[in-house]
Amino acid sequence: MKIVMLGAPGAGKGTQADRIAEKYAIPHISTGDIFRANLKAGTELGMKAKEYMDKGLLVPDSLTVDLLMDRIAKDDCRDGYVLDGFPRTIPQAEALKSALEKKGEKLDYAIDVDVPDENIIGRMSGRRACVKCGATYHVVYAAPAKEGICDKCGSELILRDDDKPETVKKRLAVYHEQTQPLIDFYKAEGILKTVDGTQNLEKVFADIIDILGA
Repeated sequence: MKIVMLGAPGAGKGTQADRIAEKYAIPHISTGDIFRANLKAGTELGMKAKEYMDKGLLVPDSLTVDLLMDRIAKDDCRDGYVLDGFPRTIPQAEALKSALEKKGEKLDYAIDVDVPDENIIGRMSGRRACVKCGATYHVVYAAPAKEGICDKCGSELILRDDDKPETVKKRLAVYHEQTQPLIDFYKAEGILKTVDGTQNLEKVFADIIDILGA
């Protein structure tokens, strides 16, 4: 079962990808994790990626796809995988499709966790993070026992720059410009499935299981 997760930043696709991976015993794969693993191991592909990263440049799509294909060739991917955060653009999606076709493979599902922008801005602006231990909270959904204080270590909770409304709006604008077209791409491929991400986590997951099958 080969799955790609779609959805705006803050839609909760990473959380759902974790749960899918656990239920079906398949790996949850993000390109960030792949980069870190290859850099740590000092692989040839990792060193190539490092050359771009050290110059502050984006790693080319072709190299990212090579890294991804290397990862999904591992034994733990024989029953499938959940891709999270890649592809982000149409060229990346086309490069991935081409690389999979060369192996006689294709994606089975593209699951879009659909959440309106205003909901995402509300969700993310309600997040709070501990300045010391990094624990995260939400003023509505997962509030600390004492307002502004971390339950775990007693340190101050802050609204991170990434979660400020103006930052979230910028990230959403980039998403709509670059990544939203993927929804049309995978719809044309006949594998797009959309779930209502405004529901609680359990209901979103249940809807995904209905799509994938128990």
